[in-house]
Amino acid sequence: MHIHLKRGEKLYLNGAVLRLDRRATLELMNDAQFLMESHVMQAERATTPLRQLYFVTQTMLMDPANADMTAALYKHQSAQLRRLCHTAGILAALDKADTFVLGFRYFDALKMLRATFALEDEILNGAIALRVEAA
Repeated sequence: MHIHLKRGEKLYLNGAVLRLDRRATLELMNDAQFLMESHVMQAERATTPLRQLYFVTQTMLMDPANADMTAALYKHQSAQLRRLCHTAGILAALDKADTFVLGFRYFDALKMLRATFALEDEILNGAIALRVEAA
């Protein structure tokens, strides 16, 4: 896999943060967990349930030494989201993301969660009816 980085761009690779002083292409020769800076969500942007779950997943990828502890938070948040949301598209994405997280495939889980942001936005903006169980 080839990863193209711009000057000064960060790459999070197996828990290490790399920043290049010039434009470069890296070739990953084996399986590695990585995250491009453009996909990193800052804490202040994690303002919705799915974005919070994304942030937690991202933390597992960026800080593998604490991934076990963070995985417990992921499981809790995923379960809470399932209790509140009954939208088929989001539940299907959660099923896949949960499977990826259990298999330590955090990047794939992030892609799955990121793909649901537009649907979540529609729900939160009232474009789609969201059934919420009474707490």
